[in-house]
Amino acid sequence: MSLPKLPPRKPDAHKGDFGRALLFGGSRGMAGAIALAGMACLRSGAGLVRLAVPKCIVSTVSGFEPSYMTVPLPDDDEGRIRVHTGDLNGLTSLAHAATCVGVGPGLGQSVDLAAFCCAAYQTFPEPMVLDADALNALARTEKGWVGKPSAPRVLTPHPGEFARLVGLDNFAKAPRSEQVAKARLFARNEGVVVLLKGHQTFITNGHREAVNATGNPGMATGGSGDVLTGIIVALMCQQMEAFDAAVLGAHVHGLAGDLAAAELGQVSLIASDLLRYLPQAFKVVSGERTAPANGERGASAP
Repeated sequence: MSLPKLPPRKPDAHKGDFGRALLFGGSRGMAGAIALAGMACLRSGAGLVRLAVPKCIVSTVSGFEPSYMTVPLPDDDEGRIRVHTGDLNGLTSLAHAATCVGVGPGLGQSVDLAAFCCAAYQTFPEPMVLDADALNALARTEKGWVGKPSAPRVLTPHPGEFARLVGLDNFAKAPRSEQVAKARLFARNEGVVVLLKGHQTFITNGHREAVNATGNPGMATGGSGDVLTGIIVALMCQQMEAFDAAVLGAHVHGLAGDLAAAELGQVSLIASDLLRYLPQAFKVVSGERTAPANGERGASAP
């Protein structure tokens, strides 16, 4: 399949034309995760980016980057976002001001957070990208799954996270062909986009699908997935459909990794390097520069 593309920016465009991103996440000791997602969201073209984080880490998160805004939320004794039943209306109102919502980077796990993630997944009318602990929260439901969402959802699990989502203990060790088949069926039945991470990341909405051909083993490092979440949220803020945003997001994410590895090597590559090379990756997909030898291919139909 051909790679989805963002439309050219009009000369009279303003920041409101490129969407308002809201990212829930972060916890004590995991401030970097939500900051990486926020910075990736900015570098991927979102007009405005807000990070909703526990108040105990607001100053740390703010210190990473002055271009996004932070929203302090109540925190619990462990430094995680504290969400009681009465808080949900306030968080829902916060989300209503956003074009797309991301949940998960550095979020941590608690009973309250699990309830919040499940409620947000089901009821928020905004498109949403869920990763990391947001996926773990969905996997904790007693019913085995949450139910149909009210708006487009992109889930970005690695095989271990997907195994927990669907309750298949041996999924992570299954042949890739079996993993792909399960992801396809799950996406079709639940009405979501699944981006199954790994070598040749598989993206499907149950009807359309693609295999990503960019990326390298140097990207197997903490924080890489947080960057991917921010990229996809930004693309959806710019009015890309969920499947197309996941396909382009995976491609650009991997291409930034290829560009970084070409200069830095795979061993030394860290997640923040992806941020440095995102601008070049977007220039490649827009035709403004040439891709490296190992990043020339795009997404392909399996």
